[in-house]
Amino acid sequence: MENRRRILVVGGTGYLGQHLLQYLSTSSSLDIALTHHRPIPPQELLDALPSVKSFQVDVRTGEGFSAVSASFGQPDVVVNCAAMSVPRACEMDPDAAMATNQPSSLVKWLIGFGNDNSLLIHLSTDQVYEGVKSFYKEEDETIPVNIYGKSKVAAEKLISETFQNYVILRSSIIYGPQTLSPVARSLPIQWMDSVLSQGKEVDFFYDEYRCPIYVKDMVHTISSLTNTWISDGKKMQLVINAGGPDRVSRVEMAKSVALHRGYSFSLIKSVSASSVNRGVLSPADISMDITRLVEFLGTKPTSFHDGVKATLETIPSS
Repeated sequence: MENRRRILVVGGTGYLGQHLLQYLSTSSSLDIALTHHRPIPPQELLDALPSVKSFQVDVRTGEGFSAVSASFGQPDVVVNCAAMSVPRACEMDPDAAMATNQPSSLVKWLIGFGNDNSLLIHLSTDQVYEGVKSFYKEEDETIPVNIYGKSKVAAEKLISETFQNYVILRSSIIYGPQTLSPVARSLPIQWMDSVLSQGKEVDFFYDEYRCPIYVKDMVHTISSLTNTWISDGKKMQLVINAGGPDRVSRVEMAKSVALHRGYSFSLIKSVSASSVNRGVLSPADISMDITRLVEFLGTKPTSFHDGVKATLETIPSS
């Protein structure tokens, strides 16, 4: 009889979670489940992925994990996508940010199985870095400038100090096509396309830099880590910068969208991030060295130019 493996996606109704579930559900050798915070998960998602089990779980308290144990069992791999990820919201409610982003209940639940048979893949952020230089390496000191980054550093510390097998992915901005059940939050490329299509001048920052990663590259990374764990089963303790190959500002991101759509560059007004009060400190340059990611995957992630092109091909022109 085939030895089926179990994958649990915590926060599976979010942007990355949905893309990951859509990809994993194509495998006939995996049993897949998701957790969601709201009472009822999106029906569109459940209809599209009928083989995926869903469980309501409060990651802050751990309520609901016992139901996962009872009807799904111990997962071979847990991918933690659950997060309070809007920096300003984290700043306004730091207690909620810490409770949500530091996965104490998840780690406690997994340790409760009494063995080291689960791999935890945890989504962290590039905002753990201070932002005072370019191309941060994984070994560089984490000096976050806001509550969001601090909560993610606390999560990394908790996992690395208490859990046996883990991969921490320090993710940059994740962009790409919309999800099966459209997410409520604004997606970066879609938003830029929408505002530029109106033909009015729009402000974009020229002095904040990131390495945005195409969502399918992030899914491929998680899938590759999952396959490595399932096939090898060897101790795994990794921290990986999960970004794309290009260091870009918001101005450069907008110009890439404009180039593909044929919008005038004159619509893109270049302004300093310091000219806007966002109610939260934001690191200036958290571009990342992705050598470790490239070595693991054996290939370079999608260029920003190509990722934008692929994303816009899924959106009708205005």
